[in-house]
Amino acid sequence: FFFDVHPPLGKMLIAGMGYTTGYNGTHPFEKPGDPYDDHSYMGMRVGCTLLGCAIVPFSFLTVWQFTHSLTASCLAAAFLIFDIGVIVLNRYILLDPILLFFISGSVFAMASFRSVKEPFTTAWWSWLTLTGAMLAGAISVKFVGLFVVLYVGIFTIGQLWFILGDVSKPFLYTLKHFIARAICLIAVPIVLYISFFYIHLTILSKSGSGDGFYSSLFQSTLEGNRLYNASM
Repeated sequence: FFFDVHPPLGKMLIAGMGYTTGYNGTHPFEKPGDPYDDHSYMGMRVGCTLLGCAIVPFSFLTVWQFTHSLTASCLAAAFLIFDIGVIVLNRYILLDPILLFFISGSVFAMASFRSVKEPFTTAWWSWLTLTGAMLAGAISVKFVGLFVVLYVGIFTIGQLWFILGDVSKPFLYTLKHFIARAICLIAVPIVLYISFFYIHLTILSKSGSGDGFYSSLFQSTLEGNRLYNASM
């Protein structure tokens, strides 16, 4: 077990990439620039790079959904392809490419949901649920992902205000829209966020350097801790 300032999803994904490509977990990652020697690290670098590269098609499709302009969509994608910051971030084993993947995915899913004309259809529910899942991913990698939650929240409030202003529809119709968004954009992200922490705490069941930040009751659940299985 270790203590970290960020939620666990990003590092769990990196750990999963390493586990599936033969990394044995012994490199300390103490400071940037340390040589990897014979450690298998390429799986983690490639995984982060692929997730980071996904922001290019996400951006293209998002701009297309908003403008239906091929020129604008290509420009948006090109700006990211040739952006030095994006290129550098995507080369390394970092949380930032994963965060950018979920943030851009959230905006794309929201734009696609916006383009569905018929409410409460399969496509409508699918895009709304995917938006909530991407939001959960963003805030589960870094708390700065809350900014995209704010963006989607403002967009959702605007939609509901527009629906409420349609006097040709009964109030029950507006209520159904509100409940649907509350389920997919509030309940689903909360459930996923808690689930990621549950998986994190289940996997990391052994004592580590972060034990001291937590209560004695929590430390008693970690194998190898001096309080393991002690009665509280």
